[in-house]
Amino acid sequence: MTSEDELRSLLDFSVRIARGAGEITLRYFRREFETRLKGKNDFVTQADLEAEQFLRAEINSAYPDDGVVGEEGGETAGASGRRWIIDPIDGTYSFVHGVPFYGVLLGLEIGGEPSVGVVNMPALGEVVYAAKGTGCFWNGAPARVSQTAALEDALLLATDFGACARHGFGEAVAELQARASARRTWGDCYGYVLVATGRADVMLDPAMNLWDCAALLPVVEEAGGTFTDWRGRRTITSGNSVATNGLLFRQVMDVVEENAKNT
Repeated sequence: MTSEDELRSLLDFSVRIARGAGEITLRYFRREFETRLKGKNDFVTQADLEAEQFLRAEINSAYPDDGVVGEEGGETAGASGRRWIIDPIDGTYSFVHGVPFYGVLLGLEIGGEPSVGVVNMPALGEVVYAAKGTGCFWNGAPARVSQTAALEDALLLATDFGACARHGFGEAVAELQARASARRTWGDCYGYVLVATGRADVMLDPAMNLWDCAALLPVVEEAGGTFTDWRGRRTITSGNSVATNGLLFRQVMDVVEENAKNT
């Protein structure tokens, strides 16, 4: 059992190194740098590689028995029951286009439970972070989800609404868009930051990796929201995700479930 003091120490460490990785990304942001494609619209840059190398080195130095998995460097097994999960630049498409909606994501599983999460938005100067049972914080101040109680009043976000249709959620997303008060594509990890800090109400992604999700679940939950897959399951491994302010969770899931029956 991890004590609250130990969790806070792990969180402080996580915030510190996520900030350090963010500083590395800023050296390259809106400057000339090496970029290659891993797939269509799936970039990797020198900034990704250096930021992940930095995070791995810091973790290995401080917690040599912990496991580490990262988007660029694969997985190294550990013996402690803890596993760090790294996405050095979430929103690389934004990064390479000079758009500041990218973030450094650092999550920590303890005994398989997502327990610590940090989202650093370096170009925006925003860091949102949480540890299980200790609350969520936004640049040092407590962060809470919104109190929007009706989908008709909600701000609905997605990284790409069109991608939702391509992954089989088209009917549900069309209805959610029709019912919501407003729709925006303030996407990737920033959409989840906006939900956790009460500036948006629902965030959708039809395709997510482990390293995209690991930091987000504790952040959104500790802010009072929900982080699940499109079946409503609390998980970081289903390959998709929905975040809500909690009050809207059932309404969103009802739309998803009803449209799933009709397809």
